Amino acid sequence: MVNLRSQKRLAAAVAGVGKRKIWLDPAEQAEIGNANSRSHVKKLIKDGRVIIKTHCYTLPVQWMRRQRVLRRLLRKYREAGKIDKHLYHSLYQKSKRVLMEYIHKAKAEKNRTKVLTDQMEARRGKNKATRDRRAKRLAEKRQAILAVEHEAAVQE
Repeated sequence: MVNLRSQKRLAAAVAGVGKRKIWLDPAEQAEIGNANSRSHVKKLIKDGRVIIKTHCYTLPVQWMRRQRVLRRLLRKYREAGKIDKHLYHSLYQKSKRVLMEYIHKAKAEKNRTKVLTDQMEARRGKNKATRDRRAKRLAEKRQAILAVEHEAAVQE
């Protein structure tokens, strides 16, 4: 293996980047090893045997664009009344790709709990009405028994 340290340093100086940003083609080590001048290194860069790695800003940019799109969608949903302000607030910081699924799941869960509470409330009302009717019936029976006892006491 040829030591290509000086060629890498030359390429970094020619390109105006750090040594970490230079990639030397391993298949062309012999030819790169012969490069001993700036002009020769420039030729290797032009031929594609020495590649300058570029700093990629795509990930943060893509993430920010996705966040903005999702937050815009959340805003539209809140204004349309599809989600309430509490769900909007909880989802604003949690903007993810699966936002739509999460919204549908949260709305379904909210509806399910609402239906269950309504059913429990109806059951409570029905049970209360049954208890009241039963208490009324028992009170009427007691009144009838007391009336019969009272009449028996009056006749004696």
